[in-house]
Amino acid sequence: FYIIDAITLAEAIGLGARINMIMQTAFFLLSGILTKAEAIKAIKDAIKKTYGKKGDKVVNMNYAAVDTAVNNIVEVKIPKTAGGHAKPPVVPADAPAFVKEVTAKMIEGKGDQVKVSQMPCDGTWPTGTTQYEKRNIAVHVPEWLPKNCIQCGRCSLVCPHAAIRMKIVKDGDLKKQPKSMKSVDSVGAQFKGSKTIIQVFTEDCCGCTLCVDACPAKEKALKMIENNEAVRTQEIPNVKYFLSLPEVANKEIDPSTVKGSQLMRPMFEFSGACAGCGETPYIKLATQMFGDRMLIANATGCSSIYGGNLPTTPYCKRADGRGPAWANSLFEDNAEFGLGMRNTANKFAAQAAELLEKAVAEKLITKKMAGEITNAPQKTQDEIEAQRGRVAKLKEALTGNKSVIAKRLLPVADYLVKKSVWIFGGDGWAYDIGYGGLDHVLASGENVNVLIMDTEVYSNTGGQMSKSTPRAATAQFAAGGKKMPKKDIGMIFSTYGNVYVAKIALGANPSQVVKAFAEAEAYDGPSLIIAYAHCINHGINMAKGFDQQRKAVNCGHWPLYRYNPELEEQGKNPLTIDSKAPSIPFAEYALNENRYRALKMMNPEHADELMALSQKDVEKSWKFLEGRANALEPAKK
Repeated sequence: FYIIDAITLAEAIGLGARINMIMQTAFFLLSGILTKAEAIKAIKDAIKKTYGKKGDKVVNMNYAAVDTAVNNIVEVKIPKTAGGHAKPPVVPADAPAFVKEVTAKMIEGKGDQVKVSQMPCDGTWPTGTTQYEKRNIAVHVPEWLPKNCIQCGRCSLVCPHAAIRMKIVKDGDLKKQPKSMKSVDSVGAQFKGSKTIIQVFTEDCCGCTLCVDACPAKEKALKMIENNEAVRTQEIPNVKYFLSLPEVANKEIDPSTVKGSQLMRPMFEFSGACAGCGETPYIKLATQMFGDRMLIANATGCSSIYGGNLPTTPYCKRADGRGPAWANSLFEDNAEFGLGMRNTANKFAAQAAELLEKAVAEKLITKKMAGEITNAPQKTQDEIEAQRGRVAKLKEALTGNKSVIAKRLLPVADYLVKKSVWIFGGDGWAYDIGYGGLDHVLASGENVNVLIMDTEVYSNTGGQMSKSTPRAATAQFAAGGKKMPKKDIGMIFSTYGNVYVAKIALGANPSQVVKAFAEAEAYDGPSLIIAYAHCINHGINMAKGFDQQRKAVNCGHWPLYRYNPELEEQGKNPLTIDSKAPSIPFAEYALNENRYRALKMMNPEHADELMALSQKDVEKSWKFLEGRANALEPAKK
């Protein structure tokens, strides 16, 4: 057989991890389908046709990939006697029985061997199974440099795959730590005598480098190193020990801050999303802040594919078994599906409250116990955990009781603890196919939280135009550049007056992002978060995704704001603008992306015309936003 070190060759050329042309060349040269000359000519012709609109530099790099592949194919001769290397197990030995019997078979490509008797009879699939994959796909992984670290948590916040995490532990808890595990004295009065650890999960990292980019330290606290056997051998026991360490107590952290949120366990990890994905950090953050009580309705799209994938599932749970409950219905009815979840949770909660009163009447429980449960505040994580304790005592008091009331109350008692209902989807769903349903749900006044991960195209199906696609951008069905401006869905829904609306961008203002999630969930009514998500369909280097987010905000294409109806009730302006007036031209942002640059190369005159209109769109949008904020300013008494 033959081998080729495609990654090393691609990196030397400047293609990064893009090895497709190297592998294609190797295939045709070895298969003999075409002669060497015919194959090289055909591949280079295809390169010109496919990448020509991206410029001569990209074309020439791909030409170089073909040429270098020709001279770097190495034959490996199979010896007459095979070696004695044992095949490593597909999943770890400590994996649950279901993972060993079903998941491992599917990972191995032997799903047809799974017995019907081994399948879940109700279709419910166990969560938290991505932790057993250990794909080891990153060529380079980050290494933490404790002496440079300011302990802000941003590296953990931006990681699309939850492959870098933060913990603060008491010094005494580290007595058995591996010698190679790094830690540093924690900053902050409340953490005096503690150690901070930033742990990289090398086997699960995708090597996107976003964590390095996000590090705000003067001297970066992270650097990329080769993910070799020595690194993995060192970090595997470190990861295992890190996971065994206790979590920080809720009372010691503020989850509405960047650092506080990153001291909470992510319940969305190691998904199959693209390296450097712009969507998954938002999902991960939501699970860190509210995952123990989340009910998620997920629209079909990228987020349903990497979120509800098989054979492994990225949603996971805490040590006590609590975590997000997730389901996907259809592309077009996701908002309604989520509203159904909300109404069901409300109905069960009302039923439980009614049965609680009857339990008091039958003297199954005391009036004091019922009153404490009914009147308990559930705004903070500590308050929710306290309510869980009360409900646990209630269930203990009812267990074994043969009363009809007790038997009816036990199955719904957990609904006395607040549930957080979330509706996830992309712009193709929210702006287009599911827009009518979304409008219906937000107009209902019910307490649901909607997260739109806005990539400005239908990402999962290959980059088709949506109503979120900006003017001047090229996409499928808009090859000549989109002629109409982007739909301003945030301002549209803010006109209802009772919908919380936030427009956020993680790369531009992480603190505003965390604050928006906290406010949206706390608001007792419909909430809408519109999150900028960079995407491979934009035609960018994904390692620079957050740079583009910053430019999108700075040019005014993506103004940051929060519209909070509760502030109006307090006599304050409900609209808070969290970004400054545009400081760079729209083109300075747009022309970093192939979706805009392609039109400039194909039809410069038309591109300039649309770009000029886009600049006017930005100016008009900012003027409207400022005017709206001024109009909503309460009259001075």
